[in-house]
Parts: sequence; C-alpha cells; structure tokens
Amino acid sequence: MLKFASPATKSRVRRLNRLPLALAVCLAVPVAAQSRDTPPIRKDTVVVTGTWEPLPLEEADRAVTVTPIRGQDLLFNSFVDVLKLDPSIDVRQRAPNGVQADLSVRGATFAQALVLLNGRRVNDPQSGHHNLDLPVPLEGLETMETLRGSGSTLYGSDALGGVVQFRAVPPESTEIKLRGALGNFGVNQERVSAALVRGRLMEHLTASRDFSTGFAPGRDYRNLSAWSATQWKSKTGVTAVDLGYADKPFGADQFYGNYNSWERTKTWFAGARQTFGQAAEAAFSYRRHSDLFILYRDRPQVFRNDHIGESWQASLRRQDRVKAASIYYGLEGYGDDVDSTNLGRHSRQRAAGYLATDFRTLGRFSLSAGLRTESYRGIFDQVSPSISGGYWFSRGLKARASVSRAFRLPTYTDLFYHDPGNVGNPNLRAETAWNYEGGVEWRPSPRSRIEAALFRREDRDVIDYVRAGPADVWRATNFQHLSFTGFEGGVSLRWKASVIDMRYTGLRGISQAIQGFQSKYVFNYPIHSGIVSWQGNCRGVAARTRLGVIERKGRDPYAVWDIYGARAAGKLRPFLQLTNLTGASYQEVIGVAMPGFGIVGGVEWTVFR
Repeated sequence: MLKFASPATKSRVRRLNRLPLALAVCLAVPVAAQSRDTPPIRKDTVVVTGTWEPLPLEEADRAVTVTPIRGQDLLFNSFVDVLKLDPSIDVRQRAPNGVQADLSVRGATFAQALVLLNGRRVNDPQSGHHNLDLPVPLEGLETMETLRGSGSTLYGSDALGGVVQFRAVPPESTEIKLRGALGNFGVNQERVSAALVRGRLMEHLTASRDFSTGFAPGRDYRNLSAWSATQWKSKTGVTAVDLGYADKPFGADQFYGNYNSWERTKTWFAGARQTFGQAAEAAFSYRRHSDLFILYRDRPQVFRNDHIGESWQASLRRQDRVKAASIYYGLEGYGDDVDSTNLGRHSRQRAAGYLATDFRTLGRFSLSAGLRTESYRGIFDQVSPSISGGYWFSRGLKARASVSRAFRLPTYTDLFYHDPGNVGNPNLRAETAWNYEGGVEWRPSPRSRIEAALFRREDRDVIDYVRAGPADVWRATNFQHLSFTGFEGGVSLRWKASVIDMRYTGLRGISQAIQGFQSKYVFNYPIHSGIVSWQGNCRGVAARTRLGVIERKGRDPYAVWDIYGARAAGKLRPFLQLTNLTGASYQEVIGVAMPGFGIVGGVEWTVFR
C-alpha cells in the first residue's frame, strides 16, 4: 500500500497549477524543437568505467550506463538526483542533497560499492557511510558512469555490487556562471563556476554553498565545497591536476539510533595524472577525511568521536596493440591509515598487479579477460579474475555475458568501533563474491533501446551488524553465505528533444541467517524498484520529471515524484525544482525520516561566455 500525504499537503500539490505555463506545456507535450543553447543528445557516448580503455557505450560487454550532467545541471539539485535515475542504484539518504547517503548497487551493502572520482578511489577507510563525501560541486561534474556488477579486476577492493564514477573535467569553452536559490526548510544556495580555455590550457573552478535550517528539529545542515580541475596538453601527453575540499556540518538526529546527534565531516582531495601518448599513464591521488561525531547534541561532553583518515593511491598503466587484440597491464599501490579517539591508530598498505586482454573481430564478437592480484598481508591475498563477451546477432541486437570475482576489506569502523549501541570486531574476514550475469540489448531504431539482464551474486563472509534483541548492542559479524538473484529491464525512447526512460530492477536475496539475531544493514535492500522519467525542452523551457516507486524487503512500498524546470537559453535562466510532490512519508534508512514536499527556486546568470 502506497503512503501519501495529508489533505493539507495535497492542497500544496494542487497549487502547482501556478507553475509557468511553458513548463506545464513541456510536461504534457513531448514534441518540440531543441534549443540552440541546450547540448544535443550524444549518440556516440564514450564509456571508460567497466572497460580497460574508452569505448562507445554499445561496445561495452558489461552493464554500464552513462548520464550526462554538464549543460543540464539546472535540472538537478545534487549528484544524488543523478544517481536516482537508475533503479539498480539504491541511495539510502539520511538527509537530502548528499549531506550523508549510503550507496548500494544491486542489493549490495553500502560498503560494497566503489566510488571513483576521475578514475581515483574515494572510498573512505574509516566507514562506508562517507564514500559519497565528494569534494566537487554539481557544476564541476561532466558525467556519471555506472558499472553494475563486480569490478575488482579493474579497481580492486570494494567493488562487489558495482562501481560509480564521477568525471569532473574542465569544459571546452571559457565561461563564468553564478547561481542562487531559495526554498522551503530554510534552503539557501549559492554557486559559482568559472572556466578558462587558452590554447593547451584548460582550468575550471567551482564553489558551492548549500544551507538549510532543516525540515525537522535536529536536521539542519550546511554544505560547502570547492573544486579545481586543470588540464595541460603537451607533446608528451595530457597533464591533469585536481584539487577539492568539502566541509559539511549537519544535525544527525536519529541517524545511528535514538540519539539527537550532530556531525561534521571534512574532505581534502588532490590528484595528478600524466599520460604518455596513447599507450601509458602514471597517476597519484591523496585523500584526507575528518569526522567529528557528537552523540548527544545538547550534551556534547557525554560521548564524542574524532576520526581522521588518510589514503593514497599510485598507479602505472600501459596498453599495447597486438594484431586484433589489446593487452593491458599495470601496477598499483595503496595505503590508508586512521587516527581516532575511538578506533585508535591503525594503518595498512597493499600492492596490486593486473594483466588483461581485449579481443574484437569481424564487428560481431568481443571477448575481454583479466586477472588481478592484490596483496595486503603477503603474496596473492586476493585474486580477482573476470571474463566477459558479447555477440552481435545483427546491427541492432547484441547479447552479452560475464563472470567475475570481487572482494572487500573491512573498514576501520567494522574492525574497531565502539559506542553505547555498536561494537566492531577486529577478527572480521574480508568479504568475497562471485558475480554472474547475462543480458541482451536491442536497438530497433536509432531513437529506441530495449535491454534486459539477469544476474546472480554469491557473497561470502558478508559483514553486517547484528543483535539478539532491542536491548542488545549491534555487533559486527561475518555472514557465511548470502546470494542475490535479480532482473534488470529498461526501455528508452527518444523523439526530437525528448527522452523517455522506463526501468525496473527486481531482487531476491537468500541468506544463511544467524538464527535469533536481527540484521542492521544487509536486509534493507529493495526487492522492487521502478523508475519512469522524461526529459526534454520546448517553448524555451527545459524540463525533467521522475517518478520512482520502491519496495524494500519487509516494508511497504512508496512513491516519490519530482519535477525540475528551467529556462533553456539566455544569460538569465530562472529555474524551479519541486521534490516529493505528493508529500510521501518514507524512510530510506530505517528510523530516519525524509522530508515531504520541497520547493527550490532561483536563477543562473551567465556573466561571460
């Protein structure tokens, strides 16, 4: 049974008739001429996530999607809106607009998804709750790419359920833009974006401030972030340098139990990459993350945690062409440490090497195979093989299949954390998983796409917090066996300036549960998730709407409907963002309520282009 709002909330929805007439027409009529200032839909989208080198999307043999962001950022409020366009991605928010959110792919736990930023890992060694602490404003992002399914052969630890990569590279033209907005719940937003293109040099600076007094007591927040992306092209290759910073204080009432908590996280990121022609590259990145947690906001002296985590990654990669095959190989090194009043001081390092090949012939057949070994205690601690292939029955019909293995090392919180309600376990084993999938993709015309896939993931030693009853504390424990079987299906239709997407993901999980114990995280996955979205522009207005329906295991389904609209052209572009139009009452994390109907309106000013 769907949960909807009170009559008072519904009356607010009826007042949506006061929206600008142009927006209403856009939502009702999907036929229009495309604005000159709106980027056209890209037909030859290039994907780099889940593949050894950039490939056209239709050539990928894994379940990969690419979502453009740049040029459409007025139709999103944060990167969370982009994630929610895929029903296989479950974003479990404790607060809106990316203040804090857990990421799950295909029913995996929030720590079993890997997040990349320009190819570098940003997963937090302290806790998976901080994996989405991105130091990049929305205006700094170009695309989001998603690999659904295991990805440890390419990326190492954490990629059991999938990989989400955010690409934050400079635009290709010089421009300066300012953006401001106000909304209910005391929302106040200011953003700036400045890009410079001069010959071989490209520079992009973005900054964002997002403030809210909260939709409920103890749910206020203040997001600050800044990002710099620099690229320089020379005879040697491309030199890229990225710098980012984020500061997020927020009320955390009920986030981790029945406590009126408060928390503040900060993120520093620095990365550099140098290519050597088309065949080789070297890269290095550093991430520092701090987490200040107060259990009782009104009594901070009772319980306080200070965590500081640091991590680095270095890589050398090369590819060679041998007749019809490409060979990829490389070495990588990782290190992380934590200095915490609760967890203590710990550190670990690991090294990895990989070898892979990709073979494509006759325009019909493709095969990719790889092997990665990663060592953190000795030699060959974790070996992650994968193989995938595709076959074109015709120009528009393709079948694909893959098998892969993945693993995840416990975070420092899994191992050492303790508070009045939660206790870690220093004896936890690494999680492992085998992933099997097969799918078919049919493009009956250049404007339509139909796809379907079946997948199964066999997990071992899954880490979860369990307890014997409400009076007990949550204790970190390894499950022996957990398996997921799922189906993904989607239909995409394009007509002139409009795109309609209908997608569905179904999951069924079976576990060897620990008898007599309750699970905190593992069994919060969605068994049914469906999305219908439309995006287009007409009469000078660009618009996007999304209706998502989700049913989590053991809980009632709920639906959330959002509408975004903006002027499609001109130096001054007013916009309006309406979220949860029906005021549905729902929780993405058990015990943590999400806001009802929300409205944000503002204007973007292109100062120079």
